[in-house]
Order: sequence, then C-alpha cells, then structure tokens
Amino acid sequence: MSMFPAKGTKRGTEKEIWLDTAAREHGTTLRVLEGFPPDKLDLKPTPKSMSARDLAFLFVREQTMMAKALTTGFDWSKPPSPQPALETMPEILQALRAAHEEVLEIVRGMPDADLKSKTVHFFVGPKQMDHVPIMHFLWMVLHDQIHHRGQMTVYSRLAGGKVPSIYGPSGDEPWM
Repeated sequence: MSMFPAKGTKRGTEKEIWLDTAAREHGTTLRVLEGFPPDKLDLKPTPKSMSARDLAFLFVREQTMMAKALTTGFDWSKPPSPQPALETMPEILQALRAAHEEVLEIVRGMPDADLKSKTVHFFVGPKQMDHVPIMHFLWMVLHDQIHHRGQMTVYSRLAGGKVPSIYGPSGDEPWM
C-alpha cells in the first residue's frame, strides 16, 4: 500500500482523511509489532524505560482511550486503574486489531459536525486540562502512536528483531 493517495484521488472530509490515515498507520504499526522478537518482551533499554511488553500494549490502551473519549468521555474524578499488559505479542496484536476496529466504527458513525464541535476534557500540558475538539484529540492520539511506534523500532533493533519500511526503506526492507 502506498503512503500517498492515488493521483487524482479526492481528499475528502477531515474525518475521511483521518480514517484513511489511521488505517494506514495502524497497518504499519502492526508490521512493526509483528517484527519484534516475541521472546524479548521483557526488554527494558534503561531503568526509566517501559518494557517492550508495556510499550506494545500502550497501543491497545490508546485505542481503548479513544473509544472511551468518543463514547462516554472521561470522568477524571475517578482516575482509571491501570490495565495490566497482556502477556504475549499475539494477544497484544489481537487486542490491538479489535480495539482499532472499534474506534474506526465509532468514528465512521459520528457526524462530521460532532467531530469538530464536541470536545473531550483531556490533558493539554503538564497538569493542565482543557476541552479539546474531538477531531484534534483523534489526531493527537494518532500522532502519539506514531511516536511510540518509532520507540518500538528502537526496541526491536536492540532485541534483534526486524524493522519494516515505514516512510522509507529500512535495513530490513530496502527499496532498491
């Protein structure tokens, strides 16, 4: 799948663009996670780093967070208890696929106007919260997942895994 729309492709609404981008980036994230050695999930590059398992499971948590923001919203008077990470990469991948599909279905069913006008009460800086338009929130979480995917490629390299082509060739997937 090309990272660029086909020549002459209509760009669409912001919602359509987000759905297309989210689906494409999700596929790339799955490829990164699939290239990680499943027996190295306890890898922790530094004492302050998350384990590879926790980092991989963060993608599931963020999808779950998006679904919650889009449906019930957050009740910050009752902070959620952390969900323990799944044990194996196949479990994480299965949970990620399901959570991602749930988010896509919710977004597909929302009117464009709601995505622009309704807000989510969420963090906008250290110890700062504000009401963020849902569409901005969706882009923010997608960009955060792309950031964490980059982290996962470093973990994968350290663990001896394969790093796929993401936005260009990689050592494991050269383009020429």
